[in-house]
Formats: sequence, C-alpha cells, structure tokens
Amino acid sequence: MAAGPLVSTPAVAGTGIGGGRGVLTVAVGVGLLALLTVASVFIGSGDIPVADVWAALQQDSGRSTDLIVRQFRIPRTLLAIVVGIALGLAGAIIQPLTRNPLADPGILGVNAGAYAAVVGAAAILGSSMTTVLVGFAMIGALVAAVIVYGVGTTGPAGGTPTRLVLTGVALGAVLTGISFAVTLVKPEVFDRVRFWSAGSLQGRQFDTLWAVLPFIVLGTIIALLLPRALNALSLGEDLAVSLGSRPGTTKLAGVLAVTLLCGAATAAAGPIAFVGLMVPHVLRAIVGPDQRWIIPLSLLAAPVLLLTADILGRVVVSAELPVGVVTAFLGAPVLIALTRRKGVRGL
Repeated sequence: MAAGPLVSTPAVAGTGIGGGRGVLTVAVGVGLLALLTVASVFIGSGDIPVADVWAALQQDSGRSTDLIVRQFRIPRTLLAIVVGIALGLAGAIIQPLTRNPLADPGILGVNAGAYAAVVGAAAILGSSMTTVLVGFAMIGALVAAVIVYGVGTTGPAGGTPTRLVLTGVALGAVLTGISFAVTLVKPEVFDRVRFWSAGSLQGRQFDTLWAVLPFIVLGTIIALLLPRALNALSLGEDLAVSLGSRPGTTKLAGVLAVTLLCGAATAAAGPIAFVGLMVPHVLRAIVGPDQRWIIPLSLLAAPVLLLTADILGRVVVSAELPVGVVTAFLGAPVLIALTRRKGVRGL
C-alpha cells in the first residue's frame, strides 16, 4: 500500500511544482483544444464563408461546400486530434523509458518500419490508396518494433535503454536507406508516397481515421496505466524493484504503447517530427517531471500543437504546407534551445 506514494514522491518533491500548475494547464489546454477544433473546421485553403460552413454542419444539402466540410475538414480535424494524442503520449513514454530527455518516438525504428512498408506496397502492389498504405504502414511499424525489442533485450547483459535505442537507430538507418534506394530506382514509387512521407493530413477521410483508431485507443489505455511505473523506473531499476515495480514489464508495456501509438500515427499521417519531442519538454517545464501529470496532459497539449501546425500550413501558402513541414519549422528552434540548455549531459 505504501509503494504507490513512494514511487512518485521523489519526482514531485524535487521540483516544488505540480498540482496547481497542472490544473491550470488542463483548463488552458481544454480551452485551446476546443477553440482550435472549431477553427480547423472553419478555416481552410479554400475560401468558404462562415455561413456556408455552418450550414454544412447543420445538414448535407449536396453542395460542394458541404462535401468539403463534411468529408474533408471534419475528418481531418478529428485525425489531427487523434494523431496528436498518439504522438504526444508516445513521446511522454519514450523519454523516461530510454532515460533520454531528447528521445523522439521514432527512435525505436517505428517510423522507418512504417515508411519501408509503404514504399514496398507502392513498389510491389503499385497501390497509392490511403487505406492500403495505412495497413502496410501499421504492419511495418509493428514488425520493426518486434525486431528492435527482440534484439535490444536479448543477450547476457539483458536489455538496457542504451542498447534498445542503438538497435532502433541502426534498424531505422537500414530501413531508411533501403526505402530511399527503392524510390531512386523507381521514381513512380516516390510519386505515390511523397506527400505521405512529408507528414500530411491533407485529403484524409473517415476511412483513415477508423483504420487507426483502435490501435491508438489501445495504446492510450496502456499509456494511462504507466505513470507510476515510469516514475519508479526513473529512480533506477534496483530502487524500482525495491518499491515493488517490475522494470521488465514496464519496458515491455512502454514499447508496446509507443509502437501502437507512433505506428498508427505514422500510418495515418506519415512521419511527423518534433511533436513527441517538444510536448513532454514543455509540460516538464510547467508541472515538473511527474509522469502522473505529463502523460495525461499530453492528451491535450499535443493535439493543440498539431492543430496549430495544420491550420498554419493551410493559410501560410495557397498550396498548403504538410503539417510535418510546419512542425519541423516549429520544432527545430526548440531542439536547438534544448541542446544548448541541457548540454552534452542531456544527450
């Protein structure tokens, strides 16, 4: 009975912040998420009057504006929220799991596995259908995660965060090289996957959302069960065991959650960088390192960031910027600032 409080107390006590700021952050996050959700439906690259958007939300009268709002803007908005949740939670888990404050969800090779599978589907099957690419991307992500976890946790020394990360980076480099080689040899394959590979929500409809939603829901459930175990793991495996935690089970559950979340997000929208990296850092600066706050707050903060990036991508240029490009523009300065602040010790 006493193990629960002991697991999380050190993480909170060392910062002097948490509850009060956490409640305020939740309130602000809910407000911003609601505001951006409405804005995402009403704002687009096409100039549709507010009255027409509102009429389309009321009923489908068969007009072209109704089709745009109902079949494109609404599913795109919902997918941005779901993908944001997935990337935010994956980042919130992977950083304490690998004990690397600059870890990104793609560090386990999940993104590279998804990309390689999509390229393979486009090259072998000649398919560019979104639902087909989503299915293959999810399979590729799962296979890559199984390989990384299998190789990274076997051997006489057992699994360590460093070994897991190095295995993921190595596999990711190999798969990325193979994928680029295929696209260079077959330009038509590159044409089929280029917009997906940039990380984009454009053109996604409800079929894409329904295809990835079960994986994200399952990953979210697992993630919400992990905060106390991750707090214990951050104290070191020996101390975590003495507190009644099971580091091996925590690592396996964490890798499974990251794979489901990041794999589904990548399958739906392509590789979107920096969301899983930035969100946990911002939240950690606000509420401290307690995962009981960081993981639930990621459910709000990450969709806010992704919706903001997607809306900016629609209005900055007429042709629309992929959301992955916008998050890269937003995330690169943050990453530079983090490396300067943390120094070599944080890497």
